[in-house]
Amino acid sequence: MAGGSIETTLELWASSLRDVKGRMRGLFTQKRVAQSAGLFLDGLLGDERRKTGWMRAEAAGDPGPWRQQAILGRGRWDADALRDVVRDYVVETLGAEDAVLVIDETGFLKQGKASCGVARQYTGSAGKITNCQIGVFAAYVSQHGHAFIDRALYLPKRWTSDPARMAKTHVPAVTAFATKPALAVQMITRAIAANVPFAWVAADSVYGVGDIEQALRRAGKGYVLGVSSNHHFGSWVGKPAVAGSAAEIAHDLDPDAWQRLSAGDGTKGARLHDWAYCELADLDADEYDESRSGLWTRGLLIRRNIADGDLAFFTTWCPADTSIEALVKVEGHRWAIEDSFETAKNELGLDHNETRSWHGWHRHVSLVMLAFAMMAVIGHKANQSPPPKRMRRPPRR
Repeated sequence: MAGGSIETTLELWASSLRDVKGRMRGLFTQKRVAQSAGLFLDGLLGDERRKTGWMRAEAAGDPGPWRQQAILGRGRWDADALRDVVRDYVVETLGAEDAVLVIDETGFLKQGKASCGVARQYTGSAGKITNCQIGVFAAYVSQHGHAFIDRALYLPKRWTSDPARMAKTHVPAVTAFATKPALAVQMITRAIAANVPFAWVAADSVYGVGDIEQALRRAGKGYVLGVSSNHHFGSWVGKPAVAGSAAEIAHDLDPDAWQRLSAGDGTKGARLHDWAYCELADLDADEYDESRSGLWTRGLLIRRNIADGDLAFFTTWCPADTSIEALVKVEGHRWAIEDSFETAKNELGLDHNETRSWHGWHRHVSLVMLAFAMMAVIGHKANQSPPPKRMRRPPRR
């Protein structure tokens, strides 16, 4: 972090930690439980590489991990209420009207069959089908920083169709099977209901078509959503003739249709690719919500890797006359959630949850989200430029 002395930075950390502990204190009916939750947060932010119960207990000065485990299991408190605390905290400091809500998932590798939601399933974290849990997350990304604001544990059908297994891991009785896109729609709906300021949603091809598109169009939000190469597109009257699969359309494009653009800065500088954008149709916003007005454009955005020509495809929805540069920038915001997963796992123990229950997973993940949000807020505040010094006028004589 730049922009301050060591003393200033330490005070910022201390005041921020007091702040977030104060924000979550009301979730606990007993003072000692609130204190244990605060110590749990201290453990997540500590230097220990493994954030296990024993490691956190040692850092907290406890003789064993029982109090740490009680926070995730036996204690009575609402993980969803903490999720909302995190969301409001993030928006308070990082909020911006043009922010992007990024949806993605990550895997939590597990052994055995007892942990809630565990199954042999594909996870991009491992790049293969393996025994794991899958969590779907929403990250809030703005010019001020990025942090998680929502999460959900994905339950495969083999879980939701087994009442005994669901009961054993304390899954709420009302929980039914929901696809990953359906979980994403629930997160988007919660963000809108909470008046979270954002203009766009970005996600990969798992979430690219169907209910998410309709929900965002009704809400007046733009999107850049990944789709498969065989997804069909067709233009309407008034737009250049385009029809066929995304891959076929890309193959037939004129060489002049491609532009070399940066999707944002990465660790090695600008993330350059070749991009093409096809406008497919202009529609009135009131077709999806009678209270809205204005012309919106449905389109196809294509990204081509400079080195090997590999293609990626995105269905888009945006106010008319939105530039390709703006759409590329929105797509580029997806790196933030990948960065968030890496940081949360490597530094805050996101995947170090030792509980097996539904509540344990959501409580652990929500506490990690709070720790990550605190770091994001500190980063933003530490890097803010100090106000300009005022010149003092010499005293009149």
